[in-house]
Amino acid sequence: MRTYLTFFLVMSGLFFSAQEKKTLQANLIQAAPKIDGILNEDSWLSANIATDFTEFRPNNGEKAPKKFKTDVRLLYDNEAIYIGAILYDDDPKKILREMGNRDRFVTADLFGVFINGYNDGQQEFRFFVTAAGVQLDAVATSNEDFSWDGVWNSKVSINDDGWVVEMKIPYSALRFPKNEVQEWGINFFREVKRNRTRYSWNYIDNNQGQITQYAGILKGIQHIKPPVRLALYPYASTYYTTKDGEDETDVKLSADIKYGINESFTLDAVLVPDFGQTAFDDIILNLGPFEQRFDENRPFFTEGLDLFEKGNLFYTRRVGNAPTGDAEILENEEETDSPSTVDLINALKISGRTEKGLGIGIFNGVTKKTYATLTDTITQQTRKELIEPLSNYNVLVLDQRFRKNSSVTLVNTNVTRNGHFRDANVTGLLFDLNTKENTYNLSGDFKYSYINDTENKTGYNTSLNFNETSGKYRYGAGFQMVSKDFDNNDLGINFETDYYDFNLYGNYRILKANETFNSFRLGSGIYTQFNKTSGKLMATNFNVFVNSTNKKFHYIGYGININPFKTYDFYEPRQENRYLKTPESYSFWTYISTNYNNRFAIDLNPFAGIMNEKGRGWIGMSIRPRYRFSDKLLLTYRFRYQNSQNGKGWVDELDDDTIIIANRDRNTFTNNITGKYSISNTMTVNLTFRHYWTYGEHDAFYALQEDGSLESHPTYDSNQDFTFNSWNVDLGYSWWFAPGSELSFLYRNAVFNDKEETIKDYNENLSQLFNEPMTHNFSIRLRYYLDYNKVKNWF
Repeated sequence: MRTYLTFFLVMSGLFFSAQEKKTLQANLIQAAPKIDGILNEDSWLSANIATDFTEFRPNNGEKAPKKFKTDVRLLYDNEAIYIGAILYDDDPKKILREMGNRDRFVTADLFGVFINGYNDGQQEFRFFVTAAGVQLDAVATSNEDFSWDGVWNSKVSINDDGWVVEMKIPYSALRFPKNEVQEWGINFFREVKRNRTRYSWNYIDNNQGQITQYAGILKGIQHIKPPVRLALYPYASTYYTTKDGEDETDVKLSADIKYGINESFTLDAVLVPDFGQTAFDDIILNLGPFEQRFDENRPFFTEGLDLFEKGNLFYTRRVGNAPTGDAEILENEEETDSPSTVDLINALKISGRTEKGLGIGIFNGVTKKTYATLTDTITQQTRKELIEPLSNYNVLVLDQRFRKNSSVTLVNTNVTRNGHFRDANVTGLLFDLNTKENTYNLSGDFKYSYINDTENKTGYNTSLNFNETSGKYRYGAGFQMVSKDFDNNDLGINFETDYYDFNLYGNYRILKANETFNSFRLGSGIYTQFNKTSGKLMATNFNVFVNSTNKKFHYIGYGININPFKTYDFYEPRQENRYLKTPESYSFWTYISTNYNNRFAIDLNPFAGIMNEKGRGWIGMSIRPRYRFSDKLLLTYRFRYQNSQNGKGWVDELDDDTIIIANRDRNTFTNNITGKYSISNTMTVNLTFRHYWTYGEHDAFYALQEDGSLESHPTYDSNQDFTFNSWNVDLGYSWWFAPGSELSFLYRNAVFNDKEETIKDYNENLSQLFNEPMTHNFSIRLRYYLDYNKVKNWF
C-alpha cells in the first residue's frame, strides 16, 4: 500500500509540475497610449497577443469557444504597464453591464489581470474592470482583500464585436524587485456573466492548489526602476449633528500617508484620525455570555491587513474600543459622563514581503487618556477620574513563505498601558505546510499569552489540522486545546477557554459541470468539545449538508445538525466552575438563491430546531427579494424573523451567589433595505436602512444547582421582560472625481430604546421608539490623492 501511495504522490507531482506556463513578451513604448477604451494607437497593433483562454468554471479545462475569444496586449514604459483587451462576443447586446460601487461585484461582465512581481506563486495584485467601466482591485494570497485600493486608470467601450478594456497600471500600484530584467507572474481573467462562465489565459486547475500558483510568465520588461511611492491623502470634513433640540457643528482636517520604504515595504499612517463617515454597527440585544463582535468599518483598519490577520490574534476594534477601567464612585456621587470609546491619537502600519518570501508586518496605535466625570449630588461639584490611560498597541508579524505554497509565521501582539492598568502580551507560532503537489496540508499553531495585572497569569492555545486538498473526495481532521487562563482579548478576541476539541470532516464535489449541476458538494462533519478541567462534554455536533448550483444558476443548499448527547454549558452561568445542563437538539436549514442575472431574484433561508425538552426549540426565516430596475438602480429588501420558545438563560445573580436562570420566550424581527443608484461608473447614491426589534418575556425563574440542573425559585420575582429597538438610516452620495480622490456626502439618522416591558404590537412599538430623541447627522468630506511623482513635476 505504501508503495502505491508513494507512486501516486510522485506521479501527481510530475503532472502538476508538467503544466506548461504560457509566456507573454511585453513591448516597450516611447509614447503612452490614451486611455479611452479604443485600441487605435500603432503600439497596440504591433504588440504581442495573449489569447487561447481556457475555461476555469464550470467546465474546468475546456477551451474557450470562438464566440468568446479574448485577445490581450501588454505595453510598458518608465511609468506604468498598459493593458488592452478585446473581449469578443457573438451577441454584444447581451453583454451585462450593471453599474455599481467600486470593489463590488454586480451583474456585469468582467475582465481582470493578476500580477505577481516576484513570480513566487504567493501574492497577486488583481485589477478588474466591468463592462460598465467600474473598477475593482484586491491583494490576493489565500483570499482576496478588496479593502486595498490601488490608483490606476481604465476605460471600456462596447462595439459590434464585443467590448474593449484599456488599463494603465502605474508601477506605484505594484510590487517587484529592483532587477534590471523583470520576470513577473501574470494571468488574465474573463467572466461572461450571462452564463456564469469564467476563463483564464493560463490554465487554472481547480482540482488542486490555489489560483495564485497558476500564473503565466511575463517577460520583456527591463531597465525600469520602482518609483518613489509616496502619496498623501488630505481630507476635509464638515459634520452637523442635531439631537433633542441641541445642535453641534464640527470641522476636521485630516490626512493619511502612504510611503514606499523600498520596493517591497510600505508605510501607512493616520496623521490625524477622522472616522466620522464609517458605516454604523449592526447592534443587537445581546443576552449571551460573550460580547458582540462587530465588523471593522474604519478604512485604515480594513486595508492591507492580510499579514496582520495571521493567527486571528488581531481584532482591530480593540484599538479605540471602550475604556478598560471603572471609576471609583464615592459617597453622594454619580457618574454623569463616561465615554463609551477611547480616541485614537495616531496609527501606522508597515507591511511588505522580501524577494525571498519573508513577509514583515508592524502595527502601532496610540490612544488618548480618557476620563469619567463624577458629580457630587449635594454640592454639584465635579471631578475627573482616569478610566483609560495613554495606551500603546503593537503587532509584529514575520511570515516566511517557501515552495510557493507553504509558510511559517511568528506573531506577537502587545498592549502597554501607563500606570497601574493591565498590560498584555501574546505570541503565536503558526505553520501551514502543503505538499509540492498541493494534495495534502498540515497546519497548526501554538499561542502563549501573558497578562500583567493585579494578578499575573499565563495561558496557551494550540491546534493541529490535517487535510486532503485535491480531487473530488476530500477529508480532514483537527484538534485544539485552550488552557483556562489563555487571554488575548486586549488586542484580539476570544470567547472560550479551558477546553479541548476534535473535528473530522469529509466531502465530495464535482469538478466539472454535468447534466444536472454546474456545481455540487456533499459533505459531513463531526465536532466534539470537552471541558479541560472536568472532562465534561461541552458540545457535540454531527452534520450533513449539500451545496449546489443547477443549470439555470439557482443555488440550493440544505443540511441537518444533530447534537445527540446532553452537554454542559460552562459559560452561561457567568460564574467560574459552574455549568448549565443542555439537552439534546436537532436542527435543519435550507438556503435557496435564485439567479442574480434575472431582474428579480430572491434568497430564502428557513431554519428550525428542537431540543429534547417539552416545548423548547426555535424556528425562523430569512427572505431577501431584490429587483434590478435598470443597470443603474437596484433595490434589495431583507426580512429576518426568529422565534425561540422556552429558552433557558442567565438573568441574575443574588447576594448569596445563587444563579438565576429564566425560562424565556423571544421574538426578533430585522428589516433591512439597501438601494443603489449609479449616476455613472464613478458616481453613486447609496441607501442603507436597518430596523432591529426584539422582545421577550419570562414565565418562570430557577435556581441553578451544583450539578447543572434547575429548581424553581419560589421568591424571585424581578421583572426581566424586555423590548429593544435599534433604527439606522444612511443615505450617501459618492463621487470618485479623479483616481484616488473622492467627494462624499452622508445623511444619517439613528434612534434606539431599551424598555423593561414586552411590546408585541408593531405600531405601538414604533410609536414608543420615535418618542425617543433621534440623532440626525449631515457630513461632507473631500479626500484628494496627491502622488509625489506628479507633484514634483508641478515645480
